Amino acid sequence: MREFIVEADGGSRGNPGPAGYGAVVSDAATGETLRETAEYIGVATNNVAEYRGLLAGLRAAHALDPEATVHVRMDSKLVIEQMSGRWKIKHPDMKPLAAQAARIFPPGRVTYEWIPRAQNKHADRLANEAMDAGARGERWSETDSTAELDTAAGAAGAGGAGARGTGAADPAEPPGDAAAGAARVRGALAEGRAAAAAAGSGPDAARASTESGRSVSAGAASGSAGSATDDADARAARAVEGARATQADAEGDSRAAKADTDGRADARAAKADTDARGAKADAGTRAAQAAKAGADTRAATTVAAPGWAPADICAPATFVLLRHGETPLTPQKRFSGSGGSDPSLSDTGREQAERAAAMLARRGTIQAVVSSPLARTRETAGIVAARLGLDVSIDDGLRETDFGAWEGLTFAEVRERHPDDLNAWLASPDAEPTGGGESFAATAARLAATRDKLVAAHAGRTVLLVTHVTPIKTLVRLALGAPPESLFRMELSAASLSVVAYYADGNASVRLLNDTSYLR
Repeated sequence: MREFIVEADGGSRGNPGPAGYGAVVSDAATGETLRETAEYIGVATNNVAEYRGLLAGLRAAHALDPEATVHVRMDSKLVIEQMSGRWKIKHPDMKPLAAQAARIFPPGRVTYEWIPRAQNKHADRLANEAMDAGARGERWSETDSTAELDTAAGAAGAGGAGARGTGAADPAEPPGDAAAGAARVRGALAEGRAAAAAAGSGPDAARASTESGRSVSAGAASGSAGSATDDADARAARAVEGARATQADAEGDSRAAKADTDGRADARAAKADTDARGAKADAGTRAAQAAKAGADTRAATTVAAPGWAPADICAPATFVLLRHGETPLTPQKRFSGSGGSDPSLSDTGREQAERAAAMLARRGTIQAVVSSPLARTRETAGIVAARLGLDVSIDDGLRETDFGAWEGLTFAEVRERHPDDLNAWLASPDAEPTGGGESFAATAARLAATRDKLVAAHAGRTVLLVTHVTPIKTLVRLALGAPPESLFRMELSAASLSVVAYYADGNASVRLLNDTSYLR
């Protein structure tokens, strides 16, 4: 049976802030690197990024050999202790990620070990490469990655117990340790690549190239790996001060240092934000590209105009809008708002909620669940959240419109009893239902305030909002910039899904409307 070593890491430049993860799979017997993976994930916390790195590493190992055993090494004490079962997982963002990680391999085939940050440099470099790519509006590419070379070169240049490669001091780990074997392989690889690079650019070019991302200025590319490492603490302090001075630069500049669970400032963010590692570009060119990417990012995020503008590189706040399942009033098409009888789900409605829950669990993207306070939405949300292993938050802003004296009546009954009020309501968003109900204009103002609050609270996350017909149609209308009369031109079935994404520059994108495919 094969054994793999998975080393994973994640980081957030702001916590929460622009985040990414990296993971590397190596052969435990030979130390050979078998797979590298990394991804920019938008705005997230350190812990979410670290869990995402673990998931990616385990999935990469499973793809190589689903029958293998895996030994996970990470510098996140939280992830290691929680996945080992010694610490309870309480945070709602962590629960589904941990549950997914536990299902990749059968119980007993994965072991976990905490390691110091200095021994997790390969995965750390991958995570920073992913964040740098995100800052440039690009995707991380395994073929362009220099993380393995950088790690080996840094270890070889450091000397002493940390040195690796031909002629280096003996590794600090015991003989036969998989990490030591991997480091020796990386050291040999580094020598070959460095020699090839030096042949065309002089003896210092290869070292300058691998260290260019650590330089504080573009002209510092000729500095050695040792000086960049020795100055890490000082650069981290400068990065923290920079973040305090201008939060708007956090996405494009190296001004946000990662905070570990024990409160230590992580120097990695400061030395990685300028790490533009184009494999074929020299150090000066890459530093200039990184500076330009930061400037472009800041310019894009300050413009909130519609149209085909430069993409907002940060992951949006994505609202998955689930209408509640059927109630006894739904098939009869009766007005059922927040001022009526507050019915519960019917048997059909509960079955619809179960099907929606199963589909959302398969997708595995929901990070939080927020519900209207009414009974039918709370019941629907509870069914879905239980399947996802999440808690339900209640937000009164997601409640249905109050239809006043029309509650419980059909449209025909309202037409017969209150024809003038109904005509006024159909003609103007400011008109209220008979008896002092809530106008569409008032509903829209409430939903806009609720939307803004939830977008701020869940930047970069995917959140399930369990609500009603009018709130969902209103959120879609506002995202499209459509007129109020568009509310009467949308079909929205019971237990249907719609999706709207909200970007940091103020733009929105409607991605789905009234999907009921999973109910058939």
